[in-house]
Amino acid sequence: MAQQPTAAGYSVLFLCMGNICRSPTAHGVFRHRVQAAGLADRVRVDSAGTHNYHPGEPPDHRSQRHASRRGYDLSDLRARKMLLADFAAHDLVLAMDWDNLAMAQELCPPQHAHKLRRLTEFCLHMQSPVVPDPYYGGTTGFDGVLDLVEDACEGLLQHVQRELQHRSKS
Repeated sequence: MAQQPTAAGYSVLFLCMGNICRSPTAHGVFRHRVQAAGLADRVRVDSAGTHNYHPGEPPDHRSQRHASRRGYDLSDLRARKMLLADFAAHDLVLAMDWDNLAMAQELCPPQHAHKLRRLTEFCLHMQSPVVPDPYYGGTTGFDGVLDLVEDACEGLLQHVQRELQHRSKS
């Protein structure tokens, strides 16, 4: 069951279609960045899919292999479908592309609509409107996903740090 975000903490949900490639990659990368920043006790990271194609399955082996080469462990993650409760439970719901953003917007209660964004909005150096789905492509697609996700997660970490600082002053 999803939990309400705490006033002192922050929670981020990454969202893609099946929750086996892009969103678990973002989950693993951001979790790693959060831990390295010493914020694991204050920032909750999760991922889900807009479709229930792979419930309970680990991330795609190609996603895991490419992430592992860069020092990210995705092996403990399991696919799940996004729940209505996720909108209340998270401070940000970050979609990987326009289609998944649109699906989330259709389901999202109006009071939580401000939480919906695309992950690539946080990119610091790269410019892409979306994180493309590598599932049906070659191995270079998985490296491209990681490049975008790493850049966006660095910008996202800066955003979350500012939000946490603001909340601690309130």
